[in-house]
Amino acid sequence: MILTRKISLSLTVENNELYNKQQRHYREVTYVLTTIKEISAHVGKEVKVGGWLYNKRSSGKIQFLQLRDGTGFIQGILVKKQVSPEVWEQANHLTQESSLYVWGVVREDERAPGGYEMDITNIEVIQIAEEYPIAKKEHGVDFLMDHRHLWIRSPRQQAILRIRAEIIRAIQGFLDENGFTLVDPPVLTPSSCEGTTNLFHTKYFDEDAYLTQSGQLYMEAAAMALNKVYSFGPTFRAEKSKTRRHLIEFWMIEPEMAFVDHEESLKIQEQLVAHTVQAVLANCKQELKTLDRDLSALENIKAPFPRITYDEAVELLHKEGFADFTWGDDFGAPHETKIAESFDRPVFITHYPTEVKSFYMKPDPNRPEVVLCADMIAPEGYGEIIGGSQRIDDPVLLEQRYEQHALPREAYEWYMDLRKYGTVPHSGFGLGLERTVAWICGLDHVRETIPFPRMLYRLYP
Repeated sequence: MILTRKISLSLTVENNELYNKQQRHYREVTYVLTTIKEISAHVGKEVKVGGWLYNKRSSGKIQFLQLRDGTGFIQGILVKKQVSPEVWEQANHLTQESSLYVWGVVREDERAPGGYEMDITNIEVIQIAEEYPIAKKEHGVDFLMDHRHLWIRSPRQQAILRIRAEIIRAIQGFLDENGFTLVDPPVLTPSSCEGTTNLFHTKYFDEDAYLTQSGQLYMEAAAMALNKVYSFGPTFRAEKSKTRRHLIEFWMIEPEMAFVDHEESLKIQEQLVAHTVQAVLANCKQELKTLDRDLSALENIKAPFPRITYDEAVELLHKEGFADFTWGDDFGAPHETKIAESFDRPVFITHYPTEVKSFYMKPDPNRPEVVLCADMIAPEGYGEIIGGSQRIDDPVLLEQRYEQHALPREAYEWYMDLRKYGTVPHSGFGLGLERTVAWICGLDHVRETIPFPRMLYRLYP
């Protein structure tokens, strides 16, 4: 957008009977209204940017203003002799996170972090901010989490949230381009998806209701209508866990596919994850640099991914010193980390024991004590990022599983209907967004992967 502003000039007009004292005149200057992200397109031109002061330093006659506008960071150079005294004084009084409009001429500078700087010609202060609580020093995690609403303004947190957005964009783009339809399941449900008790209970007028821990069952119904579908939304688990991998509220991408068996589902999963990682590498170079992410660990993430069975994983653990791990146990974080160390990309662990998996997973016809399922384990110790399976399509077998898991028939009658009226082979999986973000960004804890994390002892801000 090209606009104009008026520059004041002090002129003395002589030999003019209409003027006998100093008069103020004006000339119009053209400038471009832009953002820092787009500033490279305006080299040599005067631009206007709205933003906040991130940092400031001065050498006496020059002030260096570190500016951010939500799209990027840039340094503005303010030279005392090139601006009015009023502008210089306004800049002197700026505090961290003060809001302002800045006019300046854009120039290239290889030494600048983004490759460009602004020679400031004018500023307009919107607000002088109060003393900012997050100083340029180390703060404890609890302090930063208490000020999460301000912490997300920092370069590191901005980089993480931009990568999160790119991951979402890549996942949805892959699914949309491969014939999936986005469907939104309910957040309030009358029962548990997996028959567990780790649910947040609430009242739905006079009925009991729960915050969803998965939209999967509803997505199976949608798949019977639309063939290939996926949901993307928040899920909740009332587990009193404090590990670096767990959140109470988290986001899931849950595809379900009619006429797709276990093997085909695995191929879709690995293609999806490989596509997502490559999209981040292509579109988030600066953000990955801000995080000091080891790019070589991501560049190798290409399909196909290795696969091992649960039996083979148990054997591997026994060889690696986990002698007390018993067949039929579920893997914990140390087990998943040890297994992943043997591979340079995500690995599928397939065919878990039937008894440790959910009631809807289809047993292997050749070995009913295990199910046609897989967990995708991310490298570098990030654990499970995808869990999926082929679903039971036989109504008789599903009836038996209802009884084995003591599920209330009235709550699941509609789910049984999917097997009565045109049952077909079908598969699905759930991808945990925050764990995926943590892995791709190389973060120590999932609390940084979501704007406002909900954890065991944190519901603020």
